[in-house]
Amino acid sequence: MNTDLQSETATSGLARRFSPDRHVAVQRAVAELRAGRPVLLRGEGNSLLVAAAEMLVVPPFANRVTDGFGEAGLVLPPPRLAHLGLASDTPGYISLARLSIAEIESLLIGVNPALPEIERRRAGSLESVALDLVKHAYMLPAAIVQTGARDDHTDLVQVDAIAVKNFHNDSARDLGIAARTQIPLADSEDAEIVVFRGGDGLHDQVAIIVRQPNPTQPVLTRLHSACLTGDLLGSLKCDCGEQLRLAVREITASGGGVLLYLDQEGRGIGLVNKIRAYCLQGQGHDTLDADAILGYGPDERRYGVASAMLKLLGYRDIVLMTNNPEKISAAT
Repeated sequence: MNTDLQSETATSGLARRFSPDRHVAVQRAVAELRAGRPVLLRGEGNSLLVAAAEMLVVPPFANRVTDGFGEAGLVLPPPRLAHLGLASDTPGYISLARLSIAEIESLLIGVNPALPEIERRRAGSLESVALDLVKHAYMLPAAIVQTGARDDHTDLVQVDAIAVKNFHNDSARDLGIAARTQIPLADSEDAEIVVFRGGDGLHDQVAIIVRQPNPTQPVLTRLHSACLTGDLLGSLKCDCGEQLRLAVREITASGGGVLLYLDQEGRGIGLVNKIRAYCLQGQGHDTLDADAILGYGPDERRYGVASAMLKLLGYRDIVLMTNNPEKISAAT
């Protein structure tokens, strides 16, 4: 066989085996947004150019756009609109045609902004999906969008709106155990760590199995969201570290169980936005208000990945350690 043909055949076979699906397209789009580049969002017979709005005001990408925005608009979520005095129960679209970078910055992160004259309407469904895509990137929930995008943007990552909507569930579907080993802990010498790969944004997730829980019986389970400041640094702004170690001790004392350590920093808003919220708390805002100023709801966490972790470990019935109604609802 011709060597060139052999090489071509092998390459196409490899490409087919690793061909990206719609879920991978979302991951690529997330990476592009975090790198300061726009993506092309498709859905409902339309195309929409999408960029993360914070890249205009946060170094090293600040002031990248200086020649006007044309037909572009800013999509903001209801909590941020409410803080701006623009009450709405759905995302809103604000025209950027007459706004400066400084005015956009005040719309994004101003605590008491002097609002410019703005053209506003309810965001369309595809524009709302653009906002979800930016949130998947753990960036400020604010998207710059431009309608009527040409179909010849072959240099841009393209992503389907349905894939964005299904991203969390697809992440749970694609989850798999990557590594596991015994690891003695200060509060439980008989413990095993299990690392999962394939969660939201390819964030690795972790389970700690304490002792030898019986999978045929309901297993005592704690869902613990990662908290760098509390778990590792001993921050006095929260009791997450104390809760983490107390849970391991109680699971040990009860005879065994599992603790899921979920990469959902700041109730699902990510580490950067959590630190931004801390800054706002230092100015006198409580936790919920600080998150709302940034554009987030009271709790942005989802638990489909947690459910998939438990199934992969072989645990079908659990006794949940929590007083959070959202976790109880997700587990039932």
